[in-house]
Amino acid sequence: MTEQEFADRAEAIKARLYRTARLYLGSEAHALDAVDEAVYQGFLHYKKLRQPEYFDTWLTRILINACNAELRRRKRELAVAELPETAAEEFDALPLREAIARLPKELRAVIVLRYFQGLTLAETAQALDIPPGTVSTRQRRALSLLKLHLTEEV
Repeated sequence: MTEQEFADRAEAIKARLYRTARLYLGSEAHALDAVDEAVYQGFLHYKKLRQPEYFDTWLTRILINACNAELRRRKRELAVAELPETAAEEFDALPLREAIARLPKELRAVIVLRYFQGLTLAETAQALDIPPGTVSTRQRRALSLLKLHLTEEV
């Protein structure tokens, strides 16, 4: 894979990466930063990619790692300073987004990749580096929790 091929393929999936990061982080600015970081890290290491047909999954995994790093950084910042009341309003007030944000991290990852990124069960398992059976179990648990969250709001 050449630098130009990397740039073309990364540009082709940037919108999908942004949607994933937005769901993970809840903020447009943080999502843009995470996508930029993922593309940058991917560019630094694209020669290590053994199978170019898995480029999308590989770059998605890098994005997930960038999002998790951002969430860890935010957690450290919030431990030091108290969250202002207006920060809760930053996240869109859509019930589905709120319900997804309430899910545990490992369940949220499966839902975002399966339903918002459109990955298959096998691709999701590969992106998260877990067995397909675990993806299936987490998906069922997440969907039942989402159903509970959304029905109690109605």
